[in-house]
Amino acid sequence: EVRLVESGGGSVQDGGSLILSCEVSGYPITIKSNYRLGWFRQGPREVREGVAAIDNLGNTAYARSVKDRFDLSVDFTKSVLTMHMHNVTTEDSGMYYCALDPVGGFAREWLIIRPGPDAYWGQGTQVSVSS
Repeated sequence: EVRLVESGGGSVQDGGSLILSCEVSGYPITIKSNYRLGWFRQGPREVREGVAAIDNLGNTAYARSVKDRFDLSVDFTKSVLTMHMHNVTTEDSGMYYCALDPVGGFAREWLIIRPGPDAYWGQGTQVSVSS
């Protein structure tokens, strides 16, 4: 069974930093496997939008609003996707979901069109930024 478990959400002040983690089990996250991993954010009454993604080819993609502030990395030894969030703003608030698509490449396109029906999702972790 594939499981994605997010952690690291919480409350932070405008300009602060936060680290989100997503632990993947039941699917191999290695340099030889096919995958797209990423974070998607959903605010109240909003569509779930792509924030950042990485694929098995090492391509990374970021939403324009977070580029140069958020950084993605993958720990292959632990199958953990980590997103460092710097200089956060109230616009970064929302429920953050980790997603895994068992296909390779095209992180940028995947971030825009959003994962398809074969993707796996975590339960989400809340981020609240206060001014």
